[in-house]
Amino acid sequence: MASIRNLTPVSGDSSLTLGSMSCPFFKASSLIHGSPSSSSRIFPSVSVRASIDVSQLPASHTAKISSIAALEQLKNSVANRYTKERSSILVLGLSVHNAPVEMREKLAIPEAEWPRAIAELCELPHIEEAGVLSTCNRMEIYVVALSWHRGVREVTEWMTKTSGIPLGDLRQHLFILRDRDATQHLFRVASGLDSLVLGEGQILAQVKQVYKVGQTAVGFGRNLTGLLKQAITAGKRVRSETSIAAGAVSVSSAAVELAVMKINNSGFSQARVLIVGAGKMSKLLVKHLLSKGCSRMIVVNRTEQRVIELQAEFPEAELTFRPLSDMVQCTAEADVVFTSTASESPLFFKETVESLPPAGVGVGGIRYFIDISVPRNVSACVGEVTNTRLYNVDDLKEVVAANKEERRRKAMEAQVIIEEELRSFESWRDSLETVPTIKKLRAYAENIRISELEKCLGKMGEDIPKKNKKLVEDLSRGIVNKLLHGPMTHLRCDGADSRTVSETLENMQALERMFNLKADLSYLEQQLRAKAGKIQQ
Repeated sequence: MASIRNLTPVSGDSSLTLGSMSCPFFKASSLIHGSPSSSSRIFPSVSVRASIDVSQLPASHTAKISSIAALEQLKNSVANRYTKERSSILVLGLSVHNAPVEMREKLAIPEAEWPRAIAELCELPHIEEAGVLSTCNRMEIYVVALSWHRGVREVTEWMTKTSGIPLGDLRQHLFILRDRDATQHLFRVASGLDSLVLGEGQILAQVKQVYKVGQTAVGFGRNLTGLLKQAITAGKRVRSETSIAAGAVSVSSAAVELAVMKINNSGFSQARVLIVGAGKMSKLLVKHLLSKGCSRMIVVNRTEQRVIELQAEFPEAELTFRPLSDMVQCTAEADVVFTSTASESPLFFKETVESLPPAGVGVGGIRYFIDISVPRNVSACVGEVTNTRLYNVDDLKEVVAANKEERRRKAMEAQVIIEEELRSFESWRDSLETVPTIKKLRAYAENIRISELEKCLGKMGEDIPKKNKKLVEDLSRGIVNKLLHGPMTHLRCDGADSRTVSETLENMQALERMFNLKADLSYLEQQLRAKAGKIQQ
């Protein structure tokens, strides 16, 4: 396993653009495949207390013994990395930006299977918490890992095992982000900044569902609960405080926007619409036409099956299938014609269009051809026909470019909100650092109280009335509580203010020095023993 010193940046500036996001990024191969001796650089003196020849054991047994030994060493080291560094938040995944759908679909996990996946991930030796976000455009696993580099290896191996994708193929597309970068990524995802269509709203609902499912799943703990809640807050703020979700963002939506611009809004919903082709672009056309109030459409296509699928996906639309042989007749009955086919030669020529009757009165008698195909489906000479307007994909560039620039500006506004929510989450997580100190200080004081109480009661004799004994015990407890009130108040923080968090952490360190509150490894020991036990099974 490679140590952090051996990570290979993907680009010279240690960053890689993922969709609209640029952040520190490392090759998965650097994390997944390290040199055989790399683990010795992390754990330089691992020894296995056994009287057997380890070299004679099967590889699987040797790996288990090595893992147990590493965990045992960490447990016995007071100044180990677990007491110096808190657990890391990691995200490992594939998205539409960096992986083909053929690979994403193999890793896709149905929502009903999320709890099972979370439970399996939390069974891994170094994984404390886990969450799954699986959509048509992305499959991402969020985990809280005791050891981030070992966590990466374990989760990656799990992904390979469950999907059947060879490790070499997976690591070519896998992205891995840690702590602040992982947190920022989720906030951007929830805000729609990492979506294929910038600002789309469905992803926020999907992030909310991750949180909802996580509340009933074993292994979705305090850190991920706080992370998802903050991500949802960020997504809501971005949508309410910016207008990032408004406007056209694709060729198909820009084509619809252009049609609305050319035909007044009141008349567009009544326009007779024809769509030639039933592919992906046509699917988006149907979606955006519905959003503009146009629900009746004729779809001309070579086969009916795709139109049936479109009707199933958009039940609110009234789609009528017509074969390609009826294209000219359908055009004569249409006011607006959208073309989006894979034909390498034009489907419409000047001679054909000249023979068509005028368009409807509702659109001023003008027939609009909006050709978003490359190569073009409508010959350029069609634009010369009287009462005909022809627009092709080049005419949409200005609409898309202007919209894209505006949305890029809005994305910058959204990033300011994300940074605010990111600082808020980090402050909240920092505030959790004081919880062990509060427990240790309380236990320290309680031990003293009980010890001194026993001495006092012993001196008062065995015949002391129960009422008096209770009064003395209540008195001791009251004194301790009042003495602890001040220190406890200065150790509690909700994480809303970074300055307050900083002061709280300073108070924590001061109290640990004053009362000699050494690192309490009881919880750590419990965690490590549990993980080591799983490896031995």
